[in-house]
Formats: sequence, C-alpha cells, structure tokens
Amino acid sequence: MAKTLNEIRTTFLDYFEKNDHRIVESSNLVPNNDPTLMFANSGMVQFKNVFTGLERRDYQRATTSQKCVRAGGKHNDLENVGYTPRHHTFFEMLGNFSFGDYFKEKAIELAWNLITKDFGLDKDRLYVTVFHEDDEAFNFWKKIAGFSDDKIIRIATSDNFWSMGETGPCGPCSEIFYDHGDHLYGGLPGTKEEDGDRFIEIWNLVFMQFEQVSKDKRINLPKPSVDTGMGLERIAALLQGTHDNYETDHFKKLINSTSEAVKVKPNENNLSSFRVIADHLRASSFLIAEGVLPSNEGRGYVLRRIMRRGMRHSHLLGSKEPIFYNIFKTLMDEMKGNYPEIERAESLIRETLKMEEEKFLVLLDRGIKILNEEISKIDKVLPGEVAFKLYDTYGFPLDLTQDILKSKSLTIDNDKFNTLMQESRELAKKNWKGSGDSAVDDIWFGIREKLGATEFLGYETNQAEGVVLSLLKDNKEVDQINSGDEAMIIINQTPFYGESGGQVGDKGEIISGEFVFEVEDVQKKLGDLFVHYGKVKKGSIKNNENVEMKIDIERRDNVRAYHSATHLLHESLRRVLGTHVTQKGSLVEPDRLRFDFSHMKPISSDEIEKIETYVNSMVSNKSEVKTRIMTPKEAVNNGALALFGEKYGDEVRVLSMGSEKDKYFSTELCGGTHVRNTGDIGKFKIVSQSSIAAGVRRVEALRDKQLDDYLKNKEKLSDLSAQKDEQTIKEISEKIIKAGGKPDLSNKDQKGLIKDLSKQLELLSVKSILEDKNKNVINDETINGIKIRLQKVDGLPPKDLRKLVDNGKKELAEGIVIVFANKDDKVGLAVGITDNLIEKYDAVKFAKLGSEIIGGKGGGGRKDFAQAGGTDPGKIDEAISKLKEII
Repeated sequence: MAKTLNEIRTTFLDYFEKNDHRIVESSNLVPNNDPTLMFANSGMVQFKNVFTGLERRDYQRATTSQKCVRAGGKHNDLENVGYTPRHHTFFEMLGNFSFGDYFKEKAIELAWNLITKDFGLDKDRLYVTVFHEDDEAFNFWKKIAGFSDDKIIRIATSDNFWSMGETGPCGPCSEIFYDHGDHLYGGLPGTKEEDGDRFIEIWNLVFMQFEQVSKDKRINLPKPSVDTGMGLERIAALLQGTHDNYETDHFKKLINSTSEAVKVKPNENNLSSFRVIADHLRASSFLIAEGVLPSNEGRGYVLRRIMRRGMRHSHLLGSKEPIFYNIFKTLMDEMKGNYPEIERAESLIRETLKMEEEKFLVLLDRGIKILNEEISKIDKVLPGEVAFKLYDTYGFPLDLTQDILKSKSLTIDNDKFNTLMQESRELAKKNWKGSGDSAVDDIWFGIREKLGATEFLGYETNQAEGVVLSLLKDNKEVDQINSGDEAMIIINQTPFYGESGGQVGDKGEIISGEFVFEVEDVQKKLGDLFVHYGKVKKGSIKNNENVEMKIDIERRDNVRAYHSATHLLHESLRRVLGTHVTQKGSLVEPDRLRFDFSHMKPISSDEIEKIETYVNSMVSNKSEVKTRIMTPKEAVNNGALALFGEKYGDEVRVLSMGSEKDKYFSTELCGGTHVRNTGDIGKFKIVSQSSIAAGVRRVEALRDKQLDDYLKNKEKLSDLSAQKDEQTIKEISEKIIKAGGKPDLSNKDQKGLIKDLSKQLELLSVKSILEDKNKNVINDETINGIKIRLQKVDGLPPKDLRKLVDNGKKELAEGIVIVFANKDDKVGLAVGITDNLIEKYDAVKFAKLGSEIIGGKGGGGRKDFAQAGGTDPGKIDEAISKLKEII
C-alpha cells in the first residue's frame, strides 16, 4: 500500500535525522526575519541569516517540512490553482540544509539514496539537470547514480543557477526529474515541450558556492552550503502513482468532505471547483492560525481574496450556506499531528471562516442582482468598469460574469477590465507592507555572537551588579562614554526587563562611583541580548568596569500588575465571548493596559460587566501565582495557552494564576514579569473598547490607583456637567414663575415661553446623550486611504443626525461620515461625504443600502448628504460592516 502524505513527510524527516540532521520546526508563514516577504515561500526563509553568516545555530545540518504560501507579491500562484495538477496557494516544502558542512557530493548521495531506496523510485525514470558550467555536479551524478551522459542535462539558463539577489550568496542548482510516462504530453528539460506533464521536477538541490560581490565580480564562499527543496504534495502524488497532486489521499479526503457538504459529486466539469476549495481551505486555515484575519489591506487582503475565491466556487457547486467551517474538521484531523497550531486555533478558524462566508454570500447575491440590472441597460457589450466592480467589490471573477453573459449572447469589454485589473494589482503591491518587522541591524548579530546572551535576573531581584561588556554611541561600539552622551550599554547580566510580549522595558539607573546613567528604555535584540538605552547624567564608564543596576521599583510593580491583569482579562474574554478570542497585540505600561483580540462585533455592556466580574473575582481570591519552566510541547499539553503565530524556544515559562476549585483560571506561556499574588493587582475596570481592524477589537483597562483617579475625575466632570445643567433648568423655571406662576396656555407669551423651555430641555437632553460615551460611540478608521467616521448614538432623535454629520465632516476635513441613531426602536441613518470624494462615492447609495439592512425603505438625499430610517436597531452593526465592505 502506498504511503500517505503524512507518512511521506515523516519518512523524509526521519531519514535526514538518521543522517545527523536536526529536525527544525517549520517557521511561521509570516516571516519575522525578512521584511521583503509577504509570506514564507520556501524552506530556506528561516535560515536566510544563517546562510549569509549573520547568525549562527548550534547545528550545521538541518531538515524541515516548511509551511509555504504563494498568493501575493512576487510569488503568486493564485489564479492557476484549481486548473492545473500541481499549483497550490498553500504547500509544504521538504528540505535538507548544510551550513558550511557537506557540499555537492554528500548532497547528491543523500538525495539519491532517499529517492531510490527509502522511496523506492525507479532509477530508469529519473533524470537530472545541472548548470552547464558545473562539471563537479555532473561528475558526481555519474559516479553516485551511474547515469549515462544523456541522463544528466546541462542547462545554461538561470533555471539552474540560484541567487538571493543582485548581490549575496548564489550558486548552481541540480534538479531531479521523474518521467511519468509517454501517455502524457511533455518533453525533457531544456526542450520546447518541457512545460508538459510528462517530465516533472521533484527536487531541487541548490549549491551555495559563490558570493556575488558586484554585477561583474563573483568570489568563492569560504564555507559553501546546501539548500534543497522538494514539494511534499508533488512527491506524494508520485509515490501514490499519479502525476496529479489532487489525486493524493490528503486531497481526496478534503474533496470528499466538500462533496458531502454541497451534496454534489465531482466530475470533469466541476472538478476545478473542488480543487480550489480544498487548496484555499488549507491556505486560509493556516493563515488564520497565525493570527492573520481577513481585511482590506496587506496580508489580510490576500487572505480575503483566497477565502472569497474558494467560497465563490462552493457557490458554483450550488451551496447556499457556509461550508468551509464544517469541512475544516477534515483538514484539522489530517494535519494536527504535524501542526498542532491548527487544532489550538480551531475555534478562531471556524468562526472566521463561517462569518466571512456568510458575509460573502450576501455580497454575491447582491452582485448577481447588480449584474442583472446592468444587463438590462446594454445591447451587446458589458462595460469593463461594471465587470471590474463586480470582481473587486463582490468577488466575481471574470469567468463567472462571462458565464452568465454567455447564456445571454453578451460579451465584456475585456480591454477596459484588464486595464483596471492591472491598476488594482499595482495598488495591491503598494498596499502590502512586508512582515511588519524592520530588518534586524547587522551590528547586533556580531555583538550577540561575540558576547553571548544576557542573563536576566529580574524575576528574582530589582537590583544587581554586573560587568560592562559593550558600550555603543551613534550605533557604533566605543571604548568609553562620558557625561551628556546618549548611549547604549550591554552588561553580562541585568535586572532590567527588555521590552517584549507587549510589556514595556524597565527604567532606572546604572551607577559606578561618580558615574550615573539614566536608563530610559531596555530592548532585547535577537531574543536574548539586553540593550540599555539612556543618557549619562554624570561621570564616565569604560568597557569591563563593574556597575550597579537599580530599576524603578514602583514603576516595575505597576507594570507587572498590569501584565498579570492582562492574562486574567484574556481568559475572561475567552469565557464570555468565546474561545475564538485570541490575542492580536497588547501594551502593558505602568499606568494602563491595552489589549487587542480577535472578535467580530462590539462587546455589550452586559458582557463587559461579566468580564470585569471574572477578573475582579480572581483578584479578590488573592491566590498565589505559579511559574514553571517546561518545553513548549509539555506546556501546551498542560493546558497552557500559546499565542498563534508566536515561535518559542526550547524552554518556556508557564504562568498560572487565579484559583478555581482544583485548577487555575489562566495558564499561558509568558516571559514577562508578574505579581506573586493576584491580590496585588487591585480593582480592575475596562474603560474603553473600539474596533481597530476587520475582526479585531481593542479594550483599554485601568487598575488600583489609576482606576481610582479615573473614576474620581469622571465623577467630578459628571458633577460639574450636572450642576451646570441643573442651573440651566433652574433659570428656565424661574423665567416661567416670573411670567405668572402656573402657565396659562391661552396666553401667547406663556405658550412661547413653554415652547422655548421645551426646546432648551431637548437641547439639554441631546447634550447629555452626546457627552455619555456609552450612548455616543465614535470610531474613526482609515479604509483604502480614506478617513471614515462611524458613529452610533443611543436615545437620539433622528432629526438631530444632520448636525452630527456636519460636525463629523468638519472634524475629518476629508472623508465619509456615517451616523446611526436609535430611539424608541426607530433607527435613523445619515451619511455625509466631503466634496473631494463625491465623484467616487454617493451618500444616497450608502443610505439606501444601510436602510435595507435596518428594515427601512431606502431614504434619499444628495451625493454629499443623505438620510434614511429603519425599524431594526439590532442590525446596526451589520449595516456598518456592509457599508465598510463597500468602501
């Protein structure tokens, strides 16, 4: 029986482990060491700095099965997926690596023995290519494989010469091909027919032999290295007797699950849709597991494109309901053994898939209606602008629009569509921001290699002594720093916490005799090199001198209390809102905490109260906080919550806090500093919530003294406002009394006075509502470079909306203002668009769309301002989401 895909992966890794290679876990899909890449697209990405010599590992041989995505930026296979046997957005790259250890002969020998012995491939069906100048590789293949000259093909193009860039490591390649048989079209590499399906490349061996110094100069590397890549899906197909990756056991299971979900059997007419769904489910799930969520820019934009392309194909198969979140279980069961993160993120993945598909199905139905409306206006040709709008806004690929038009004997202005598509691609390239991490400065690699790791003492002590190992000024190492210098100090050990995990770095002093250095910040370079930033207040210091270090204890105590509160908050959010909640970012400072997390809608006041109750009950329990050191695997097995997208070292700190009968309330992997007892946190309260991106919300919270100060100030402001309002009401009442005691409604003057009183009281009421942040919620966002104000007001009459829109437009200067008001189960909607945007956006269209969702009948107005109403306040958030989608 042929090996399964999972067994093939294991066989590969075990083979190289037996040959003295370290099995290294796949790195994240979102690279943390290469800001030029959107996603990891090959096995060597995580070793890039090792190959260039900037970084050293404690092994010289490695093997991996690397998660890869090619769907954005330079490496983009998205449009081909589903229509060829071997294109994927998500795939695994098997590889073995030598960092200055073995070279060509050993690499060829290892490859040959694996594929002919362990994998049992027929030698007669194998061919190899070498770079045309690489006689060494040619001769090694003859010697090791016993190949005749005609089986070793010399290639003179860049196909067989790899380079990292215009300069840097480079070298010849040797590719291994398999002949699938003459029943398939295709020719040998280097021939005109090489792109057929007969001769398929299965493995590429890259020999990093040279360094490209300049365009015209290339020198030998002192320690040549090896980097190989073999697609797991491709070799699995071969070992299972097919040339089609989608015919492997893994994809068959996903396709069968899809078939059951849509109640349609695969056939030659719909097979591409099944393939797209299987592939795109894999890519979407793994990206979500790393914390990437669908949005309108960067990686989130690419993820949304992948998801919607897959979901469009489920619609083509006749599905009217979301299916992705259900067939995910098959994927999880298939891959959780090698990638446990896919199971840890199950709740987040399922909820994100479900909500995104629900939204897309609504957009798809609306798009079909729009297409039918446009068809009624044309004679023979649909304008390219309409086809592109359907594609860009409603997720209609061109072929879907063409299929609908074909049945009506209509065509599309393809030239205009292609022009707009190209403009969109250029915009997408500008939009994505790389990994989000700055390239690590070369200087730190050298210093880290020379000095080793800094020993952190801050878990046990607030002050310590140490030896100065390195002094830096203006980003250069110096022998001495003097009074007035802004500098950096590296010491062999430190009690100062270096910023990480959202926790800010410590402040304090480094002293030695007359020397005083004020530490303003501490950063960790390369994970474990602590760098103290600050200014010399007086005196001077040289390398190798002894110093005393004292952190600001009060500041540290506040920071650690907020960090511990963050852990309790995280678990409370998961219990109240659902286990899909996962951390998307945090900031822990001495006077507040900020926590970003995955959640698709605002938190209600009842939910906030429940969250605060959970946290405060754990604080009231005054239980001891426990810290244990474990391997990451042991930690997760013991219930620790690992953050999606994070990579951990060989050992991790596991923090448990809060007592609940016989278990802890919260257990997480965390290297931060924390309180020893939950009672040290003090009373806790969430003071704000907001949306910061699609599917990501932010809460800010205060504790203890900062909370007391906040509540006192809030009460003081509220009292002042109330006193002012009471005084106003009193003055108005006195006017009535002066007019003659009890009002006489037949008296015109008194009727006018009562009317004036009512108006003023109404204004007072509106003022009170707008000053209440729980009733008046304003979120300012930027979508596609356009400023958007989204405002919801509870208890405000719809007639007052115009003023809020005008005020919003004035404050934004340029942008779109959307305001919803809800009073007595009547909803008002007003949309304002500044003059510079009315050529692109129409307030009337926004108002009509919003009105349809909230149960209204359309509304009306002008391009710059429109109003509408409705009867369903529960649909306000849905309307906001849809309007944001359109923008």
